[in-house]
Amino acid sequence: MNEASSTTYLVVGAGGSHGATGNHVARQLLARGLPTRAFVHHDDDRSAALKQLGAQVVIGDLGDFETVRAALDGVRRAYFTYPLADSLLTATTTFAAAGKQAGVESIVNMSQLTARPDHTSAAARGHWLAERVFDWSGIGVSHLRPPYFLENLLTIANPAAIRTDDAIYLPYGAGRHAPVAGEDVARVAVGLLTNPAPPRGEILSPTGPVALSMAEQAEVFSRVLGRPIRYVEVPVETWRQALSRTGGIPDYLIEHLCHVAETHRHGEQDVVTDVVEAIGGGPPQSLETFLHHHRAAFDHPAPATRRPRSETVLDLREC
Repeated sequence: MNEASSTTYLVVGAGGSHGATGNHVARQLLARGLPTRAFVHHDDDRSAALKQLGAQVVIGDLGDFETVRAALDGVRRAYFTYPLADSLLTATTTFAAAGKQAGVESIVNMSQLTARPDHTSAAARGHWLAERVFDWSGIGVSHLRPPYFLENLLTIANPAAIRTDDAIYLPYGAGRHAPVAGEDVARVAVGLLTNPAPPRGEILSPTGPVALSMAEQAEVFSRVLGRPIRYVEVPVETWRQALSRTGGIPDYLIEHLCHVAETHRHGEQDVVTDVVEAIGGGPPQSLETFLHHHRAAFDHPAPATRRPRSETVLDLREC
């Protein structure tokens, strides 16, 4: 029995949805026949699916030390991801303290490309501090700093407007980024977790294969969908107001999205690496491939089901 197969892996955020890196990590470990414990916040269909695949499922709050400590019992390697929320530092500190006490050897931590101490986004600064907490814990850690996920195109890029207006309304300017699939980032995490000698203290940026501006991404949309899709630049403040009107998006997240949009305009995310292929074992998914897989989300609806103009999510068409 090799070291990887005799190690129990804890995956935090295994029930996540957007990007779903935790869910992908758990599934990829299970597909290799590796002992996997999934830490989830809710007992729902996603946790039930993981149970069916053979995962041990722990339901709990990452702010509860005793629950986290029990979940880490017998665990040597762990994957940690957390939603964009102002409770990140509490969750990180709790996990680091519990991991240290449990004798965890290594952690792969999901951070973000924008993590730095002087960023205008409180969430980006929080991710930088969370990295330092793990570094100071003495546990071996690798930090993943991806750019925007391809899955963002299914949410904040407003598919409803693409379907009805043939337009992408965002405040990203001419800045470029290399969007990456959550599944590809998970492959990197699994590569690190199963490495007999995982890196310690390394910062890695798994990206997609090519950096594109939103205007260039609109050209890919046009090619895949077979109709012209245009990129419409909107002011950040207008976008902020539109996000606020949708309801259900926390102010903390809205502020982060808007500050990151501002820095994106100045090239902050214009990075391309070979991390996915080198560590994840294969090339990253392209935007074109992603759009082919999710074409139904962007295709024109049938005439009877098309939304009236006033019902379009994030209605920015007057800009």
